[in-house]
Amino acid sequence: MTPATATLVSPGRQALDSALLQLDQAADRLHLDDGLRTMLATPRRSLTVSVPVRREDGRMDVVQGFRVQHNTTRGPAKGGIRFHPSTDIHEVTALAMWMTWKCALVGIPYGGAKGGVSVDPATLTTRELERVTRRYVNEILPIIGPDKDIPAPDVGTDEQTMAWIMDTYSVNAGYPVPGVVTGKPTTLGGSLGRAGATSRGVRIATLKAMSGSPEGRTVAVQGFGKVGAPAARYLADAGCRVVGVSDATGAVVNHSGLDVDDLRAWVEETGGVYGYRHADALSHEDLLELDVDVLVPAALEGAITAENASRVRARLIVEGANGPTTPEADRILADAGITVVPDILANAGGVIVSYLEWVQNLQACSWSAKEVDTRLRDLMEESFDAVAAMSAERGLSLRQAAHVIGVGRVAEAHRMRGLYP
Repeated sequence: MTPATATLVSPGRQALDSALLQLDQAADRLHLDDGLRTMLATPRRSLTVSVPVRREDGRMDVVQGFRVQHNTTRGPAKGGIRFHPSTDIHEVTALAMWMTWKCALVGIPYGGAKGGVSVDPATLTTRELERVTRRYVNEILPIIGPDKDIPAPDVGTDEQTMAWIMDTYSVNAGYPVPGVVTGKPTTLGGSLGRAGATSRGVRIATLKAMSGSPEGRTVAVQGFGKVGAPAARYLADAGCRVVGVSDATGAVVNHSGLDVDDLRAWVEETGGVYGYRHADALSHEDLLELDVDVLVPAALEGAITAENASRVRARLIVEGANGPTTPEADRILADAGITVVPDILANAGGVIVSYLEWVQNLQACSWSAKEVDTRLRDLMEESFDAVAAMSAERGLSLRQAAHVIGVGRVAEAHRMRGLYP
């Protein structure tokens, strides 16, 4: 592919190409036949919908929405809904595929799904955002449900979005259905411990991957949002020194260590890290290339590429985002001796606690935050140990080992179920 051609490929298409390549590599190691490879590469259902929204000034806009159910062999589909202007069917398909392997890897009985709407929520009023959400849910209503497909928050969505989705589905059903979504407010059946679960998983994965004490280890976090900001807090609590962070507004660094709580207060007040008074400004590119012990990419896909991977100086990368490292970058990092804890392991805390929330909803019970956190920690540590053991046994990277386990479990489920005539 020439540079001119590459610029025409959307980030979503690049993410899907990466996901398919990772599947092919795992399938080679598992010696899967062509028919099973094709089945695993092909989404079970892909839905594209038009979402009309009436703006406050009376205008009507139409945006595109998507829901992809990649695989339902091991259980109902599970995956977040993101509102972002660059969202497309390719990106959603890639994210659904990664979710399939992630659920299998951590041993929860779900298949992978993902949804999205091509819209910038920052350009919408609260009422417009509610209209977009409810109309999108009406369009995908036939394929979601607590036994079919359970959405959750992702980029650009939150507890309030999930509350609107639950209400829209429940109104159509004629009775409350809290199990249709996870990541809800606790007053509507959300689980204690769901907020920050992905970030706590990132902390667990980081500490497991470190050799020795975390005390004084330097950390940079790309993406100081719903995953990156709590992850920075949790890592600081563990004894690490968070020296650099970035978000859409800019990047900041303080080599003596950032006061994460004060920085979060600044972001709450100003809308971003840019201009933070107790740190120096730097570019987004320089943030990824800081000389630190740990780099946590926690924004969107494709942050570390063939172009910048050779300049990454962190010795450990823990992927808080989905697909932040391209396959080309993976090879460069491996050659440089840099350890990468892959997304389908490192950021699995969110789907683990979503599963725990769903179980509580189905059983009409409630667990304590301590109980939820214990279950999260146990599943994350068991999964990390399994990946590390396979990596050492077969001479694979952590990403390769994680995909062999995840893809292998889904492939085995297909074999056991067989194919309905």
